[in-house]
Amino acid sequence: MRCSGRVCPWIPVLRFICLGALLVVGCAAASEVPQPEAGTEKHSDFLDTLQHRTFGYFWDLSHPETGLSPDRFPTESFASVAATGFALTAYPIGVERGYITREEARARVTRTLRFLWNGTQGEDPSGSMGYRGFFYHFLDPATGNRFGEVELSTVDTALLLAGALFCQSYFDRAHAEEVAIRELVEKLYLRVDWKWASVRPPAVSHGWNPEVGFLPYDWRGYNEAMILYLLALASPTHPVDDSAWDEWTSRYEWGEYHGYEFLGFGPLFGHQYTHLFIDFRGIQDAVMRERGLDYFENSRRALLAQRAYAIENPMQWRGYGENLWGLTACDGPVNQELVIDGKKRVFQTYWARGTSFAGTADDGTIAPTAIGGAIAFDPETVLPTLISMKETYGELLFSKYGFLDALNPTLTAQVPVQHGRVDPKMGWFDTDYLGIDQGPILAMAENHRSGLVWETLSRNPHIIRGLRRAGFQGGWLDDAPESP
Repeated sequence: MRCSGRVCPWIPVLRFICLGALLVVGCAAASEVPQPEAGTEKHSDFLDTLQHRTFGYFWDLSHPETGLSPDRFPTESFASVAATGFALTAYPIGVERGYITREEARARVTRTLRFLWNGTQGEDPSGSMGYRGFFYHFLDPATGNRFGEVELSTVDTALLLAGALFCQSYFDRAHAEEVAIRELVEKLYLRVDWKWASVRPPAVSHGWNPEVGFLPYDWRGYNEAMILYLLALASPTHPVDDSAWDEWTSRYEWGEYHGYEFLGFGPLFGHQYTHLFIDFRGIQDAVMRERGLDYFENSRRALLAQRAYAIENPMQWRGYGENLWGLTACDGPVNQELVIDGKKRVFQTYWARGTSFAGTADDGTIAPTAIGGAIAFDPETVLPTLISMKETYGELLFSKYGFLDALNPTLTAQVPVQHGRVDPKMGWFDTDYLGIDQGPILAMAENHRSGLVWETLSRNPHIIRGLRRAGFQGGWLDDAPESP
């Protein structure tokens, strides 16, 4: 589930419940072929810098022996299973951009996959990495063992596997190490027992905890878990029931917000995570066919509705407007009510911020990943905003590994904050990077520029099979080979 260990990660999983399927959808034709990279030299130079720095988070900070990637940096932290999936996604991008060699990438990928495959899987509360092929949400970066009492996370495992499957299709040569990568990914994927996690079939549970058993929540409605259902349906060994996709979509909520009709979820990460890996342009399931829409266009509308909300700025947060917007789950300054500019303001630390017709969770905190992870949806809108944020706030917001996690221009009061720093004129700025927020920025920038992740995974038989079992048709999928 989408959370950061900044918030008591040792508490059993009830903490990590996703906000669920909240919101919206629309009525326009399905989006069509890719737009080219947004065309100014300034945009290209910015993306070069942004991608190279963001890539460095995964290349520099992942554990040298295990390959596991940190949840955050520079605050000392455990490893994140989802961030490790984003690291696996990052390495081929680094090859294609010339940051590392293919040989360096495949050595890192092989080491990571072997560690994941060889790690202990078992029911014991400690001393294991996972169970039934799933992995715990957070792991000790050196040993790979479960951190604290976190849950066995179905969606974080799915994000890890999505990155691994990207590597499986990217490393397609006869070299012995690339053969080994493909075989390791296959074994990891086939080991996952999705049927076991479907404790209330046909839905899939959020997770399992050896102390309490299965969590009482299932993935339904629109959120970040779309990739989970596609992989669970595609499994050749332990697939969920054919009706699982209908169960997933049965809780969809549609509506209109700031002039845009779309399928809703408040925080933008829910509109992004699955899209990092799958090109939804022109392909539709039954629900989207009925609406004359596709999931790509749906995410674009959610993005633009958030921008319109920030321009209107009904809560009068400082800085909001066409050059500062983007709400999603991210760090925040403090859990406290303060009086700012004569108004009572309630601030949060880590929180799933978002806005839609179903409601708003907003404390004036903006996350660059909210729009950076959406570059491919509307680059002409997103890139000028990101460039403006970098130029306006400089190293307070953009530093060694690209964008720091969050900022809040409203909080200028000199109060003790949980972490980060307060500039008396500019506001609060995070001092950490989060792996689960770095990954979307890098992958979606590359999908915008070259389509690398999308095109590579459109050849993966498991992805093809999962989409078809979910009822997707049209576009590139109709031309894809029959999957075994």
